[in-house]
Amino acid sequence: MKNLFDINYFDLASLPLQEIKDKFNVKDEGHSQESAARVREEYGDNEIDYGTDKPLWKIVVEAYFTPFTLVLFVLAAVSFLTDFIFVSVEEQEIIGPVIIIVLVLLSGTMTLIQTLRSNSSVKQLESMVEVTSAIKRDGKYSEIRTEDIVIGDWVRLQAGDMIPADIRLCESKDLFISQTSLTGESFPVEKRADVKITQLTNETAYENLVFTGTEVVSGSAQGVVVKTGNNTLFGDIADELSNEQTETSFDIGIKNTSLLLIRFMIVMALIVILINGLTKGNWLQALIFGISIAVGLTPEMLPMIVTTNLVKGANDMAKEGTIVRNLHGIQNFGAINLLVTDKTGTLTQDNIILQSHLNIDGFESKRVLRHAYLNSKYQTGLGNLMDKAIISAGEKELDTDSHNYTKVDEIPFDFERRRLSVVVEDPTGKTQLITKGALEEMLDVSNYVDYDGSIHELTDERREYVRNQVAELNKKGLRVLGVSQKTNPPPVDEFSVKDESDMVLIGYLAFLDPPKESTKEAIEALKDHSVDVKVMTGDNELVTISVAQQVGLPTERIISGDQISGKTDDELKIIVENHDLFVKLNPTQKSKLIGILREIGHVVGFLGDGINDAPALRAADVGISVDNAVDIAKESADIILLEKDLMILEQGILSGRKIFGNTMKYIKATTSSNFGNVFSVLLASLFLPFLPMLPIQLLFLGLIYEISSMSIPWDNMDKEYLYEPKKWEASSIRRFMVWFGPTSSIFDVTTFLISFFLIAPSIAGGSFKSLGPADQAVFIAVFQSSWFIVSLWTQTLVLYTLRTPKLPFIESNASFIMTTITSLGIIIGSVAPYTRLGDLLGLAPLPTSAWWMLFVTVIAYLALVQIVKNIYVKKYGELL
Repeated sequence: MKNLFDINYFDLASLPLQEIKDKFNVKDEGHSQESAARVREEYGDNEIDYGTDKPLWKIVVEAYFTPFTLVLFVLAAVSFLTDFIFVSVEEQEIIGPVIIIVLVLLSGTMTLIQTLRSNSSVKQLESMVEVTSAIKRDGKYSEIRTEDIVIGDWVRLQAGDMIPADIRLCESKDLFISQTSLTGESFPVEKRADVKITQLTNETAYENLVFTGTEVVSGSAQGVVVKTGNNTLFGDIADELSNEQTETSFDIGIKNTSLLLIRFMIVMALIVILINGLTKGNWLQALIFGISIAVGLTPEMLPMIVTTNLVKGANDMAKEGTIVRNLHGIQNFGAINLLVTDKTGTLTQDNIILQSHLNIDGFESKRVLRHAYLNSKYQTGLGNLMDKAIISAGEKELDTDSHNYTKVDEIPFDFERRRLSVVVEDPTGKTQLITKGALEEMLDVSNYVDYDGSIHELTDERREYVRNQVAELNKKGLRVLGVSQKTNPPPVDEFSVKDESDMVLIGYLAFLDPPKESTKEAIEALKDHSVDVKVMTGDNELVTISVAQQVGLPTERIISGDQISGKTDDELKIIVENHDLFVKLNPTQKSKLIGILREIGHVVGFLGDGINDAPALRAADVGISVDNAVDIAKESADIILLEKDLMILEQGILSGRKIFGNTMKYIKATTSSNFGNVFSVLLASLFLPFLPMLPIQLLFLGLIYEISSMSIPWDNMDKEYLYEPKKWEASSIRRFMVWFGPTSSIFDVTTFLISFFLIAPSIAGGSFKSLGPADQAVFIAVFQSSWFIVSLWTQTLVLYTLRTPKLPFIESNASFIMTTITSLGIIIGSVAPYTRLGDLLGLAPLPTSAWWMLFVTVIAYLALVQIVKNIYVKKYGELL
């Protein structure tokens, strides 16, 4: 049997429809569940492999071979050669290379574990958000997962749908498709089932084919699936349309900082090697010491800490009812300083009620309800909550005669006309064109009005009367649609937009769409965290003002889509800053304004749930939608809310800021500490007749510190830190390093002096120069142990000082996990000189008097850091 996927697109478009049905074994009743399962078994799931599901071997390689670990591998190799290969047997030392490899394995393994957890979490969260399509199986249409669609399936399409597979159209009605994802064209193209294809052309130009990943803008259609998964046109170009996320400012900041630290490490290591080689005369020892300095300067835990932060944040948000579709979007979430939201279904409840169905005189009218019911019942395009409310009210209030109509034709809704028409015929043969839509658009197509029991010309005076009636309803927060009709419209082969003219306006539909209970509280919470809120909606001014007043948004600065039409980008930059409510916008205008807001420096989150929100969701830094949104909106969003409670937004923003803060703790504390240590080593190398610390001791010190740092993702953040949006600034890292690095060096120098003139002589029995070789070895071991202990205590405890602008341990406490792990690190390092491990590392036990002096040094250092920190925060307004 020939593989059906081998049929080219020209044949799929040009062959007669019946021949296509025969080739794909299409039956009028659709596949049975059994035949669908057989086809799926043969041709696979309807899923596209974007190349983002990396094989395990590739994930392992990327975890263990980062820029940092590659540096460590090189250093381990050099250390192995200098410590083991090119030395005599009695001088051979393997501990140094082993510790470096342990650091690599520790960093790589933790990164691997967190990456696997990350991938698993994203898949689990994605599975909670299903995208479905209307598929005919066993003679009836039902919603099934897009992954379960097979070739030969019947598919029904309507406005708001994502095209789930490549489809040959069999029936269509005013079908317009956005092919932006395939062609980049911004304007929708019309697709028709009844077109004859005779010329070979570009695949997307075939009018009777629609393709995976494109979107139904308006109209409706039925068709049969001819290609699925990787065999679709979208699948053919999946490499170009890869799901690999573009780098956020956070990603770029991490990468740039990593490269900066690597360059800094190389330069400083070379300087250390040069100075020690020239002053000590032992170039091999200088090389080994320089390698140890390089290892100490390498923040190999950075990839692990970033990944752990993201996974933890996504899981925390999932517990709060938020699905993170784009893991890297969490970082941008914390940087948001402006939330733009649609009004309907986001600020308001998604439980719209038809409050009134009124005639032009303002009285309840079942005639108006009947016309609206017929319009909503027989339309097949964009089904929405208002249609559901109309149908629900009609089924309760209307008699059975309202069901005895036959649909003749339909003119689907679109966002330019903002109205929808159906043509129906009653049992007597009478036909009616019934149109409902936004009031101004209904006034545009109506020349008459059913007023005071008779038909009148719709004069300017009566138009103003209608507008005033509707305005009074809008002021009560009611959304209003107009209803018009035309009896026995001229019979034509197919009705079109031009038939929407000379109609009779018969009444209004008033809908109650109250704000969500959590909306006002959520907006206040966002403002408390320095996130402003703007509303961009397609609804009218009066309804938007009413809702805005109920939820606590300012209503003075309002502007409509008509007023901004034709404005230049420079004019729009002023407009978006000076207005809070934007009404009667079309989808293109929403997207344009979001782009302008980003251009002028805002980090923008957009919250929407409708087909008209999809472009804006894509244009925002963070697109946020809800679980019951249309398919296009969910596919366009980075974040999906499973709950109707908008307070979840605040939790997401706080999670993003917490992730950013904990990452910055590690980067700033580590870089400043490393800078201070190298500065101290340079000073010591100039004046000491021996190395201030052995390479193996530096490596062991680095190992303890990095293990302690692994607890940072679980640390607490001060609530004050979470009040402001956070953006990456590389300059703040350099500034932090310059301020706090030399501060630690001050006490390194005091430690050198105390150890050289007090502690070491008291144990060795005299000054260094007065001692013999054996006693000098004791002197050096005690000196190096003193600095090892002080470095361990200061480097670890300074994390507590630099993690908060407040007074540590009193005004701000670290998490239990961080406290426990760092405490264990300090204990292990402090006990080491008294153990066999200490002997192997060249460490010596310290006398009790030394511990008192070292303890005072540590306290004085932390006190100075606190003073410098206060000055720094006062000068720059921030710490992390």
